[in-house]
Amino acid sequence: MTGKELRIVFMGTPEFAVESLRQLVENQYQVVGVVTVPDKPAGRGQKLRASAVKVYAEEQAIPVLQPEKLRDLAFQEALKALKPDVQVVVAFRMLPKEIWSLPALGTFNLHASLLPQYRGAAPINWAVINGETKTGITTFFIDEKIDNGNILLQEEVAISAQDTAGSVHDKLMMRGSQLVCTTVDAIAENKVTPLLQKGLYQSEEDLKPAPKIFKHDCRIQWSKPVETIYNQIRGLSPYPAAWTHFSHGDDLKVLKIFGAEILQKPLDNPGTIESDGKSYLHICARDGWLNILVLQLEGKKRMPIEDFLRGNKIQGELL
Repeated sequence: MTGKELRIVFMGTPEFAVESLRQLVENQYQVVGVVTVPDKPAGRGQKLRASAVKVYAEEQAIPVLQPEKLRDLAFQEALKALKPDVQVVVAFRMLPKEIWSLPALGTFNLHASLLPQYRGAAPINWAVINGETKTGITTFFIDEKIDNGNILLQEEVAISAQDTAGSVHDKLMMRGSQLVCTTVDAIAENKVTPLLQKGLYQSEEDLKPAPKIFKHDCRIQWSKPVETIYNQIRGLSPYPAAWTHFSHGDDLKVLKIFGAEILQKPLDNPGTIESDGKSYLHICARDGWLNILVLQLEGKKRMPIEDFLRGNKIQGELL
């Protein structure tokens, strides 16, 4: 049997998942159905907005299921009616056993890290925040625990010193979409030996987690080393973005920083600002300076530093 003979159900939500679905469709794999989240209110008008995966699936005339709850019996019956041989999951949600155990050939997930490292919701962000020089993509069979299933295939992807979470996201999205097709073929042809994750590390202390990122994770502490802050900015750009407090008149506003570079110059107190008010903004950390390139003041648009300085005076220290 070949991969293109398998009946595939695809599960996913964001743009990252669309590329994998597109590769399957354009390479003429048999995608018999798509499962994604229900439409949600979005924007100022709170109009219902479909997920990126649903939009693409409907363009391709692929049946779409949007269960509120995965244990809903009507949804499960509709899924069974699609008669999937294998299910492919990319950036979706945790599946109950009734769902992932349904296909005879199993359900596999594409994860944006080299498992078992960076299990969790934000593997791309944390790899960049931690200053990693490489990451990768992994396909693995889903089981009861999140990101713990047996590994099928992996590929390494380099992270440069200039990469952001956004640029790494795009690299992994493209490479991952190809790995999904390769994995479907390997499963169909019985040419893959699932690898137990537990044999790849000594203890839980060896593992680097990738939990969901909250607002407090994004706040810059200027007393930290400059490289740590630089990696934090890269790892949170373009979303959710590293931030600091900025005195704006009598108000204390949030200033998001999306791009910066490290400078070598005599040190000052952490948080000290130097600017000519026209073309540059330098901020001191514990052991170096950052030249701020792209930023956004609370209530304003994201902009290059030159545009920002035309309408905002910067002085003193950041908090």
